[in-house]
Amino acid sequence: MLADVIVDLQYGDCGKGKIASHLCKINDYTHVIRYNGGCNAGHTIYHNGQKLVTHHIPCGVLHGVKSIIGPGCVLNVDQFFKETGELEDAGIDTTGLIKVASNTHIITDFHMAQDKKDIEIGTTKRGNGPAYRDKYGRKGMIALEIPELAPYIIDMYEEIHNNEEHDEIKILFEGAQGFGLDVDWGDYPYVTSSHCTVGSALLNGVPPRAIREVWGVAKIYETYVGAKDFEGPDEVFEDIRRVGQEYGATTGRPRQINWLDYDMLKMAARINGTTKVVFNKMDVMEEVGSWCLYDGPNLYQFEKRSDIEMWLSSKLELEVDTEMEVIFSGDKEFI
Repeated sequence: MLADVIVDLQYGDCGKGKIASHLCKINDYTHVIRYNGGCNAGHTIYHNGQKLVTHHIPCGVLHGVKSIIGPGCVLNVDQFFKETGELEDAGIDTTGLIKVASNTHIITDFHMAQDKKDIEIGTTKRGNGPAYRDKYGRKGMIALEIPELAPYIIDMYEEIHNNEEHDEIKILFEGAQGFGLDVDWGDYPYVTSSHCTVGSALLNGVPPRAIREVWGVAKIYETYVGAKDFEGPDEVFEDIRRVGQEYGATTGRPRQINWLDYDMLKMAARINGTTKVVFNKMDVMEEVGSWCLYDGPNLYQFEKRSDIEMWLSSKLELEVDTEMEVIFSGDKEFI
């Protein structure tokens, strides 16, 4: 058994769905597993010229790979069936490919109502926080208890460890949200309700020694959707929002924008043990024509793309891992 893990090194919305879809095209994965979050996630994927947005279902289904919503997630049943229908309407054959771990917790109408009362922290109001609260309060409901989900239910231990082809299993773990929103490592209380680090993937039933690669995903700038003030004063951010179409895939809210924070990126890469880092949205900054980042309190401005690429590559290799591969991407579908 081996596993690759995708983690977001910023605040979500960094293109994890694109990376997951690309990796499915070039690897022979047997499973793709969503390991955290719920329908507050919004993964935008360009597949065969189609733009698809999934909130629950992993992208492996687009490539004929068994796709599992893991026990680290929380599931809205109505949204789940809405997504399966949308995929079928888009011509995607999902027969036998979509599964839900039997011990995945359920988002109920009560959780949705509770979440709508939040006016201080900022939330997608999808019920995730209250569902996780009830999970850890030991009064939640699990997928095994929902009759409509019976055809999709899977036992994670049996699927991964008691499988006759155990040695041939190759898993891609697809994460949600990002390091800056992690409930332990993010800017508390302005965080999500789940763990967004590589450790969260392991909670879905895979031993640490199975991990082969950890793919860290970031934008060449930063975006954030939430209640705290995040956007800087630079007028160029409005241009970035327009060119980059920076609006939440789940809420539609405009994303706040700021320059890349190298210190947080370095921290996220170290804690997650990333072996590869992909910077997305290079095409956006090519069009906007500005290249800046923060290193501590200092704002650095670069004349051209190659300058910021060289700076980031050398710093990450020196301060995180000399063998780390750093990739810069400006394509919507491919790395």
